[in-house]
Amino acid sequence: MGTAERVLAYGGGWLDRAGPLRTDETRLAALLSEPTTVLLPMWRDRSLVDGDGPVRLGAERASLVRSAAGETVFLGLDGDVAVFAADLSALPERSAVEMAGAVRSVDVRALVGRLTPGDAAVQAYARGLLHWHRQQRFCGTCGAPAVAGGGGHLRTCTGAECGRLLFPRIEPAIIVLVQAPGGPGRCLLARHAGAAEDAFSTLAGFVEVGESLEDAVRREMAEEAGVVVTDVAYQGSQAWPFPAGLMVGFRATAASDEVRVDGDELVEARWFTRAELRERVASGRSLGRVDAIDHRLLEDWLAEG
Repeated sequence: MGTAERVLAYGGGWLDRAGPLRTDETRLAALLSEPTTVLLPMWRDRSLVDGDGPVRLGAERASLVRSAAGETVFLGLDGDVAVFAADLSALPERSAVEMAGAVRSVDVRALVGRLTPGDAAVQAYARGLLHWHRQQRFCGTCGAPAVAGGGGHLRTCTGAECGRLLFPRIEPAIIVLVQAPGGPGRCLLARHAGAAEDAFSTLAGFVEVGESLEDAVRREMAEEAGVVVTDVAYQGSQAWPFPAGLMVGFRATAASDEVRVDGDELVEARWFTRAELRERVASGRSLGRVDAIDHRLLEDWLAEG
């Protein structure tokens, strides 16, 4: 099964995002008061958890939390149950934990092994949306304050002569498994500046304005590793709201074995055989982050030979 056919971490969320409800302020207000409604509290990009995982607040405690929240956003519907998220970042951490009836705050990425992909997706969704609100308090055009609307999915500039609508931004990045031309099967891994001496990973980079995803693959591989690639093929994508990424996975084939790292972002790059990668795994070294698409790209490549 290909990467694109399987659910990666932070994908496969179980919520109906219910876009039409976002503009119905009366209905959203009513949903907030319903006893079945669930509120997910967050603190400075961290999930608030108890012994069972991320806290899901019912109506009584949710009302208290909303009164202290910087923003409360509508995430969607779980069947007939409305799900919201609230940001307690203005409070000290201990106060936020106690108010939510939690025991501590945890980075969403540390929870991945304990949550289903769908549950992790909802936590990451809440994290990314609330992070955007904290970073978009003012209009980038005129500098006037921007106020939340659309159930938390837009902000509107309050400038009298502006009124610009501001929407959450997604920052797409490509991540690529580059294969060597001809046999034996080898893939290119690189060590980034600042990484540990033996920390190798696939190559990646952000997509630039006016550039297709495939163009970004070819440019990044040439700029960072001096590698010309062909046969650029999409493998899958992954939501990466840390804070607003979308990771788009590709496989490509190098035109030659020659590698010339830029010395800036990359300090070393070399070809690895499947046997070498399996040896690394056997010695306890991981193939990228287990919750990231590069791990899946490498697993798929290893499974082919």
